[in-house]
Formats: sequence, structure tokens, C-alpha cells
Amino acid sequence: MHGHIRSNIEQRKIFNDPVYGFITIPGDFIFRVVEHPYFQRLRRIKQLGLAELVYPGAVHSRFQHALGAMHLMHEALLSLEAKGVKMSDQEKEGALLAILLHDIGHGPFSHVLEHSLFHNVSHECISELLIARLNVTFEGRLDTAIAMFNGSYPRKFFHQLVSGQLDMDRMDYLNRDSFFTAVAEGKIGAERIIKMLHVANDELVVEEKGLMSVENFLVARQHMYWQVYLHKTAICAETVLLKVFQRVKDLLKTESVPMGASLLRFLGNEITLDTIQEDPTILEDFVKLDDNDIWFALKIWADHSDQILSVLSKSLLDRNLFKIKFDKNYDLGDYKEGLIQKLNKAGISKEHQTYFYREGKIKSSGYDLHHSSIKILWKDGNTMEISEASELPTIRALSNIVEKNYLCYANDVYLREISDRAENNLY
Repeated sequence: MHGHIRSNIEQRKIFNDPVYGFITIPGDFIFRVVEHPYFQRLRRIKQLGLAELVYPGAVHSRFQHALGAMHLMHEALLSLEAKGVKMSDQEKEGALLAILLHDIGHGPFSHVLEHSLFHNVSHECISELLIARLNVTFEGRLDTAIAMFNGSYPRKFFHQLVSGQLDMDRMDYLNRDSFFTAVAEGKIGAERIIKMLHVANDELVVEEKGLMSVENFLVARQHMYWQVYLHKTAICAETVLLKVFQRVKDLLKTESVPMGASLLRFLGNEITLDTIQEDPTILEDFVKLDDNDIWFALKIWADHSDQILSVLSKSLLDRNLFKIKFDKNYDLGDYKEGLIQKLNKAGISKEHQTYFYREGKIKSSGYDLHHSSIKILWKDGNTMEISEASELPTIRALSNIVEKNYLCYANDVYLREISDRAENNLY
């Protein structure tokens, strides 16, 4: 009898999470999935990419986020069940696994390099391919999770809990990212919102008394986008990294560049969804990659004989970043013209100038009404979309997409070094 009790205690797996306290893994099978190398790799991928160059505390991982999102999903399922929403053990396990594995397809630096490693293949697509592989390993135990993940499961509210306006992914990343960046404006009342969730007509809704909490959630989300996810310095750091990869890809057309074999496979070839499906070893190489591969490569490239690659790599290691100029009226022509003149003066040839600037656009809305809506459940049983239900004009305003053009460019420190090297015929 005592042996049996000890066995049960050993099976109870607990993580001590800085945001929520103790997180319990609900079930042995879910813990087996957590232990799988595909999931353990997420420990080595930072949740916010290069944002730590702006917010030094932002060094938390995708692993922590995935466990946090699973914890919130567990709380949401318990709350819904207490309100009479019937669900089987298989459905509950499927929902927990779907949210646990939702980010498994992220590569190094999360979103930053998504389009540098693959050609038109999203991390969601890679997640689905990797979950399918895990499903083979676990003999079909992930069937329900896959259906909930991709939206094909008949009971739609499960997919909304995984991917929707008030999904457990957003609940956790806003809570966690605001905690680790110390951006207080991003703090949301996730626990209260979860307690206010209900299901009506097979859709996820929020009870009337939760309206103010959701209003705060949407405002906080907008704050986090402009203060953290789209922070100007983070965009500058990302730009330098993207330019490093652009230079490496161009060099690989004519010469070898030192790096790990798995990284070389992605930078030396155009990897599309078709090539992934034709060659299963591509995914095997992908899951070998994490942030460490990129930092290691940058340290090697900082001493490379190619001066463009060397300057860019060293600058990222030393946090000597590009500058940025925004314009809501989409008119940065004068700034670009002045920059080109500076690059000419620094001795950079026309073919190499694009390594030292990037034109782009950022856009955000706190409430993406075009994607899906948040519905408020009134006491009489009727539902209403939140921008109509809310008395705050802010909520309607948050559904508007704000766009800004930007020009990210090499600063004067770069230009001095470029100019010095150009004098020695290094460009």
C-alpha cells in the first residue's frame, strides 16, 4: 500500500513558475510529451527574440510560455465544466495538448527568422507538421489535439481556446511578457477573464460581468504591441540580424561560410513546404536549431574576411544597432535619399548598400475584429459583439489597424567604420 502511494506521488509532476506559482502537469501522458526532445528544444528559444536588447529581463523561453498556456487552459476547462459545459476526458486532454504544442514549430529567435529559414512556410504550419510526427510516435494519441489545433474539431470553442481573440496563448504571453519586461501596462487579469468565460451556441463567450476585464485586456494588448513587440530598438536589432542572414545567403552562392550543418542547410537552400514534404530529414535538421546556433554563428562571422558580414555580426554582438525613422504618411523618400548620399560618401558600392538599410511597415490593432470577434453573454441569454456592448469608445478605436512606414538604417558609427574599411579597398 505504501509503495502504491509513493508511486502516485512520484507521478505528480510540478513546475515552479514565476508568474503563476506551482503548475501541475495534468497526467502522465502529457508529461511524456513535455519530456520529448521536440518540446525540450523550446527551453533554448527565447519567447521575445531580441527584445532582451531593450528589456534585459526578457530572457524567458517558449518552454515557459507553453507550460503557462497549458496551465491557463487547465483552469479554463475546470471553470467551464463547473458551469455545466460537458466535455470528455479525451477532449480535455486534447485541448491541453493542443495549447502545449501550439508553438513547437518556432525556430531560433521565434518570429524574427521565420522567413529567413523557410520560403512561405509559417511557424504554425511547421507546428502542425511536428505535431503530426509526434502523433505517429505516440500512436494516434494526439488526433483530438490536432483537430482542435487546426480548427476541424466539431466543437468550435475548443479551437477558440487554442487560437482566438481570448485564447490561452494570448492570455499567457501578455501576462508573462509584461512580467519579464516589467511593462506594467501589459498586465492583464487573466484569472478573472478565465472565470468569466462560457460557451453559448458552441462559441466561446464572456459573461456580462467580465466586460470590464476584457476591455482592460484589449487595451493592455495594444500597449504591449507598441511598447514591446514593435519597439523601435527591437525592430532595429531584428533588421541587423536579417541583414546578416541576407549577406550569408548571398555569399553562399559563390563561397562557403562557416556554420553548423543544420543551419547551412536552411541558409544554403530555398526550403518550401513542397521540399519539406519531399524530404523528411529537413524537419530533423530544423529541430536541431535553436538560439544558440545563431549566436555561435554570429561570433564566428564577426571575424569573417567578408567585411560586410563582419561589421554586421559584430555590431549585433556589441549591441551597436541601426537607427529608425517612422512616418505615418508613408513618405520617407527624403530620408532615404539622404541615407544613400551618406552611403555613397562612405564608399559603399550600390550593390552593397541594401545591407545597410531596410524599408518596412508595422501595423497593429488591439482588437482584430476581421479575424474573429469577442462576444458578451448577457443575463437574458443573448450575445453581443464587444465593441457594441462596451460603453468605451476606445474598444471601437482598437479595432482600427494603425500602420506606420519605417526606414531602418546604419548609424554614424557604422558609417565611420564602413568608410575606414572602404579606404582600404575592403568593399
